[in-house]
Parts: sequence; structure tokens; C-alpha cells
Amino acid sequence: MGTLADHVGDVLRITIAALVHAWQGQPDTQPDESVGDWAWYPLDQLPDGLFVCSAQILTAWRPHLPIDHTPAHFTPFASDTTSSSTASNGGA
Repeated sequence: MGTLADHVGDVLRITIAALVHAWQGQPDTQPDESVGDWAWYPLDQLPDGLFVCSAQILTAWRPHLPIDHTPAHFTPFASDTTSSSTASNGGA
């Protein structure tokens, strides 16, 4: 888990992410969700043009993913990581 912060124009955006290790069933896009065209993808089949916050948090979690996005400040909540970092393409 962690918090990611960035600015878009005059808006401060805060994204909180969590990594789920156990679940039942298959992830599926629900037709009446209010999140627009979001969908589930395997990490090796991510589409171009991801929502910026999704791209930022994915590369904070997995820095090697080849996703282009604007930088954001990521603060992990994990007890084994004590420093903050900047999530950017190719590094977290």
C-alpha cells in the first residue's frame, strides 16, 4: 500500500493503492461501474494510454514496467520501506 500524489493544473491528485494477495473468482469489468472504460489486463498486455494515476501506481509497484507517464511522489506504507520515492518511467 502507498499514497501517490501529483498535480494536474491546479488540482492536487491523491491515489491510494493496495496490493491484493488473495481473492476469489475472476476480476471482471462490471457494466454499471462509474469508472468509465476501465478493464482488467495482465501486466504483459497493458494497453497504451493508461489513466495517468494507474500508470504511476503500477510503476511505483513494478518499476521495470515500460509505461510512460508524468512523475508523481509515492510514499509507501510498508514497514520494510522507510523512504519516499518518485514514481517515473523506469523507476520508483
